[in-house]
Amino acid sequence: MNIKTLSVSDVNNYIKRVIDNDFILNNILVSGEISNFKLHSSGHAYFSLKDSGSKINCVMFKSYAQNLKFMPQDGMKVVVKGKVSLYVKEGSYQLYCEEMKRDGVGELYIAFEKLKDTLEKEGLFDIKNKKSIPEYANNIGVITSPTGAAIRDIINVTRRRNNKVNLIIYPSAVQGLGASKEVIKGIEFLNRRGDIEVIILARGGGSIEELWSFNDEELARAIYKSKIPIITGIGHQTDFTIADFVSDRRAPTPSAAAEVAVFNLNEFNNILENHKKRMNLLIMNVIKEKHNKVNLLKRTIDYNSPEKIVVNEYQKIDRIKDNLNKSMDLNIEKKKEVLRRMNELLNAHNPLRVLNKGYSIIEDENNKIISDINAIDDKNNVTIIMKNGRKKFKISKI
Repeated sequence: MNIKTLSVSDVNNYIKRVIDNDFILNNILVSGEISNFKLHSSGHAYFSLKDSGSKINCVMFKSYAQNLKFMPQDGMKVVVKGKVSLYVKEGSYQLYCEEMKRDGVGELYIAFEKLKDTLEKEGLFDIKNKKSIPEYANNIGVITSPTGAAIRDIINVTRRRNNKVNLIIYPSAVQGLGASKEVIKGIEFLNRRGDIEVIILARGGGSIEELWSFNDEELARAIYKSKIPIITGIGHQTDFTIADFVSDRRAPTPSAAAEVAVFNLNEFNNILENHKKRMNLLIMNVIKEKHNKVNLLKRTIDYNSPEKIVVNEYQKIDRIKDNLNKSMDLNIEKKKEVLRRMNELLNAHNPLRVLNKGYSIIEDENNKIISDINAIDDKNNVTIIMKNGRKKFKISKI
């Protein structure tokens, strides 16, 4: 009997076809413990599943890995759904994973997803319904275990950031039966106080069973109805609960929740000081600008001052007065000169000047000068004018 010689690739491809055509291996659920987990930069996840007697290599491609609800870690017990196939190049078979859930909590995850879908459809997760977190809260309510690490972390962060902030702690169980009821009572109590500005709902990390109290429907609705904004800091960064989805702000840890709620006093004071300096600078610039404007207006007023105009008019009047006086003096001098000439002329023709030489003037009774001797008779009264006066005479004889 002749046996056909096959290449290595032929053998591996044949085995691959056999495995791929196996119904069970094409739709399989495998439970085991994760080992050597590695999340590649490409987004693909590579790991092994092992139990007490064996192990199988696994790969979960990015398109499936991005749908994981938790971050797989070494030592974690999980149930993986997928198919077994052969990697021809290496001649090794491996489990190609499509879904993964933590072993033993499958029912919890189903309940979680069901409640999440219900509340999401009702709008409890809608961003438009979330209340804004106050930027500078002074009174912060904290609902958590009074003995857990979460409250210590919150207190430490608060002391570091702002020791002026008041923390009002409502002690509550954060896991186990009745824990969600206590948290609800805490929310209602802090809402009734009237002085609380924001609430932190916190607890440390744990398994899904330990965090299950925060997946309670009544608690979710209490968070939604709260008049005070609520910040959740539950578990670790990879842990998500229903309370996280419905809260007004989700923080990855209790410490991070305190970072969100408590404003940094030093940063605030620095910002305040910067605003103060900037405001002072702006005020000084405004004052300087107004001062310059006032000076400009003052110069304008001074330039157009009525007093200055009056003073200038006084000067103008003085000039006019001086010019008028000079003109008057000049005119007077001219008139004096004319008068002097006329006086000289008058004196030159003054008949009275002849009297100084011994001559006289005779006037009749009508004050008319008698220049003809024949006009005198013995009946006339005459007036004789001489250089030093005049007298009347009666002619008695001719």
